[in-house]
Amino acid sequence: MLTKRIIPCLDIKDGRTVKGINFENIRDAGDPVELAIEYAKQGADELVFLDITATNEKRKTFSELVTRIAKHINIPFTVGGGISTVEDVSLLLKAGADKISVNTSAYRNPQLINDLANQFGSQCIVLAIDTKFENNDWFVYLNGGKVKTETKTIDWALQGVELGAGEILLTSMNNDGTKNGFANDIIKLISESVNVPVIASGGAGTMQHFEKTFIEGKADAALAASVFHFKEIEIKKLKKYLSKQNISVRI
Repeated sequence: MLTKRIIPCLDIKDGRTVKGINFENIRDAGDPVELAIEYAKQGADELVFLDITATNEKRKTFSELVTRIAKHINIPFTVGGGISTVEDVSLLLKAGADKISVNTSAYRNPQLINDLANQFGSQCIVLAIDTKFENNDWFVYLNGGKVKTETKTIDWALQGVELGAGEILLTSMNNDGTKNGFANDIIKLISESVNVPVIASGGAGTMQHFEKTFIEGKADAALAASVFHFKEIEIKKLKKYLSKQNISVRI
């Protein structure tokens, strides 16, 4: 049985870690370097760093901050936000990132996924999808959840994997920050439809929510932010709980 991964997420705005609800009402959650060090100590399997306003502000992710975080951690490190070229990825990998997350830029230019996979390998490319349930289906949103598309999430996930994405980071905008649980229906649909790992994101509030997304959602990994940032759930305790539920985790 493959080990399930627990991944804290650092959403970065103006050099600080922030967290919102349904992609709105952003509040400060602390220093990203300090949080990264703490999560590595607690036993996080990976760390995700997303510069959440880079696309809307038309600027590149902070490579200097990536370097500062990478120096202090020894777990896989995924970086995303405003990445649109092979050169961007090259710079961030040199800064210390292990994987790169692409979202809006990949949707606008799907060939980018193929180019990045060919250059750096599929295992390095994470396709982040922000999705919202409306009109009885899940649709893709861009620009940090601000721009709706008419593309169904399942269709874009399948296309992204075909183009070379090695992993999918799926965030439900409906569930984001609500602490009501993950959107396990769409997570399960995508997990069963693609042959790459799927990271569930959006909605973690209790240890049982992680358990459910691994069992019901068939997720390979679960990502969360505020429950970790504000010390509502400790990663070590979460992993012990999951292990007792017969879910394979690295302790």
